[in-house]
Amino acid sequence: QGCVDHPIVLTEAVCNPLYSRQMMSELLFECYQVPKVSYGVDSLYSFYHNRRQNWPCSGLVVSSGYQCTHILPVLEGRLDAKNCKRINLGGCQAAVYLQRLLQLKYPGHFAAITLSRMEEILHEHSYIAEDYIEELQKWRSPEYYENHMHKMQLPFSNKLLGSTLTSEEKQERRQQQLRRLQELNARRREEKLQLDQERLDRLLYVQELLEDGQMDQFHKALVELNMDSAEELQSYINKLSLSVEQTKQKILQAEVNIEVDVVDSKPETPDLDPLGSEQSLEDVESINEFEPLFAEEQPEVEKPVAAVQPVFNLAEYHQLFLGTERIRAPEIVFQPSLIGEDQAGIAETMQYVLERYPKEQQAILVQNVFLTGGNTMYPGLKARVQKELLEMRPFQSSFQVHLASSPVLDAWYGARDWAVEYMTREEGWITRKDYEEKGGEYLKEHSASNVYVPIRLPKQAPRTTEALAPSRVLTSSTGNPCEQA
Repeated sequence: QGCVDHPIVLTEAVCNPLYSRQMMSELLFECYQVPKVSYGVDSLYSFYHNRRQNWPCSGLVVSSGYQCTHILPVLEGRLDAKNCKRINLGGCQAAVYLQRLLQLKYPGHFAAITLSRMEEILHEHSYIAEDYIEELQKWRSPEYYENHMHKMQLPFSNKLLGSTLTSEEKQERRQQQLRRLQELNARRREEKLQLDQERLDRLLYVQELLEDGQMDQFHKALVELNMDSAEELQSYINKLSLSVEQTKQKILQAEVNIEVDVVDSKPETPDLDPLGSEQSLEDVESINEFEPLFAEEQPEVEKPVAAVQPVFNLAEYHQLFLGTERIRAPEIVFQPSLIGEDQAGIAETMQYVLERYPKEQQAILVQNVFLTGGNTMYPGLKARVQKELLEMRPFQSSFQVHLASSPVLDAWYGARDWAVEYMTREEGWITRKDYEEKGGEYLKEHSASNVYVPIRLPKQAPRTTEALAPSRVLTSSTGNPCEQA
């Protein structure tokens, strides 16, 4: 229909820049003709969805997602944007760190250790240690390692390397490889025959110079050939003539063998006839040179293929043994220094945010520390946050830590609940009239939204003062030159 005739609820980043909201509002109102729009923060929608009657309206939201982690203080149902903090670590960095660890541990499976498999390991095998150093000490025990080590099976093929061809197909392939070897040897013989014939023609030409009595040119040619006398020249001519004749015989013999193979295709190798008995050692060596290329197609009598038993267990070779990697990867959100990041972890950032408030407001915020986001689904995360709060809070002070019922989907459920509750109200909705009057960056605040900070442009000086300024300069320039200097 070319338009969207119902309201839209959109999530945006914490402290989203006005320009980004302006571009989105322009797209929705100008292109899709949306009647009204509401913007909110996903973690605040999750906080809104999980609130209970006995929960306070204030709290400290810890939202850890795929790319980053946010610490969001909420006072009396509204976000305190001035004291929000972000940590540039999340599930993506943990998966990359785990991938690096396992690729160094198993270099043979470098290509199989993919990012998607690392995310699977994080979701199914990783957990947060309540005390990281103490947990590492436990892993030093062989018994603890055997009891808590997890194995992940990589895909592999258990198919044996033996051929699955029938005996007829194997014989046919042997025949093809034998013909190919014969063609290669024939090509080599032709090249050798051509080189020997050219050298023989050169020597015969030098011999003709001797017969014609051209001694100067003859001796000069002998020096070029690196020979001393005519007897040595004659000896080389005889050897080359014999070699050329032998090569011609071999070529004829190879052609006869190929014709026999084509006419009478027997699985056995051709019989050694009188011509075949004249094969020199050079042919055998040339065939042996090509044996590595056709190792499994040797022209031998077929033998029963025995079952190849692998030296080691292929399935076990393709297993990843997950030990301390189960706690090292998710630990980076508490200790970013493990991957070389110069940032504070969740515990330090929470303490920094709390210390920006008076003690009364700190006590209110810690009564509802709310954990949400997909990266908070590790087992043991809630206990770890409670331990960190116990260390940073005053002696015998109380605090409460709550985990979202569904950290991944609660943001959507919260947006749905808010939309149903506020559908008939004006609070939180930006209408087309508001967009046209106040611009695309305009935001109506609500319980799960950012804080709207309008653009404050500096006031421009009136034009009259700008016009008078040059005249004053010109007037002063007509004074004393010394004063001007």
